[in-house]
Amino acid sequence: MSVTVRVPAKVNVQLAVGAARPDGFHDLANVFLAVGLYDDVTVTPADELRVTCEGPDADQVPLDRTNLAARAALALAGRRGIEPAVHIHITKDIPVAGGMAGGSADGAGALLACNELWRAGASRAELLAICADLGSDVPFSLVGGAALGTGRGERLTALEVGATFHWVFAMAGRGLSTPAVFREFDRLAAGRDIPEPVASRDLLDALAKGDAFALAAAVSNDLQPAALSLFPELADTLAAGRAAGALTALVSGSGPTTAFLVRDAGSAAEVAAALRASGTCRTVRTATAPAPGARVLAPVQDPGAPVGA
Repeated sequence: MSVTVRVPAKVNVQLAVGAARPDGFHDLANVFLAVGLYDDVTVTPADELRVTCEGPDADQVPLDRTNLAARAALALAGRRGIEPAVHIHITKDIPVAGGMAGGSADGAGALLACNELWRAGASRAELLAICADLGSDVPFSLVGGAALGTGRGERLTALEVGATFHWVFAMAGRGLSTPAVFREFDRLAAGRDIPEPVASRDLLDALAKGDAFALAAAVSNDLQPAALSLFPELADTLAAGRAAGALTALVSGSGPTTAFLVRDAGSAAEVAAALRASGTCRTVRTATAPAPGARVLAPVQDPGAPVGA
C-alpha cells in the first residue's frame, strides 16, 4: 500500500515585493510558472512518522518534523484525527535551496499523497487552506500551471498560457536562505517608499499570447538585487547565459538558481552547453513550462477494497 505524487518546480517570471508588514511578511505580486523538473513523494503506512530522501543534494534535506512534507502529514492528520504513522520518501530532482520551491513542492506532494492514502476526503479547498498554512509557495505547488499569487503569495488566480516556454536553469555552488534574502531586501530598501506590488499587464499578456520575446522583456524580480548582494558571483552566471543567446536572465525567486528564457529547444541546448563550459555554476538543467501541479502517479493498492471505493 503506497501512494506516489509527482510535484513540479517553479520559476517566478515576476516577483514584485511590497514593504515589510507588521507580521514580518511582505505583500507580493508573484507570477508563478510551473516547470518540468519534479520531485516524487511516496507515502507508505509505517509504525511512526519518518522521512527519507534520495537524489541530488539529498543530504541537505531535513529529515525531521521541520520538513514541509512531514508538517503536511501532521497537519492533515490533526484535522482528521488520524495517527500520522507514515513513511514519507522523497525522490529529489528539484534543486535544494535553489529558489525553485522544492521544499514547498514536497509539502504539497505529501499532503495530496496522505489524503489519498488515508482516504481522508479533504476537498481541494481544504487542501489549499492547509497548503497556505504551511508556506507561501505551497499552494502553487499543488495547483501548478501558471498563477498570480497575492497576499504573501498564497492567494492564487489561475493565468492563461498560450504556448510552451523553454527554460535553462543554472544551479549555484551553494544555497541562499530565503529569510536572509528578504532581510537584505529590507536593508537595501530602507528609507525608500516601496510601491504596492502589482502584476505587470505586459507580462500577463505575453504569457497569454505565448510570446517568448515579449515575456523576456517583461520579467522582473524585486529580490534579485538582494540575492546578488549576498551572492555576487551570480552576476557572472547571468552574464554567461545572456552572452550565450538567452532572451533574458534572472535569479529564480530568492535564488541562488538562475533562470534563462530561450527561444526553443535548440537554443536551450546551446545556452545550457555554454553555461556548463563557463565555470560559473555547478549544474545546468533544461525544462519547459507550464507543467501540471501535484498529481497522483501510483494510487493506493488495497486488494480488500471494492473498485472505486
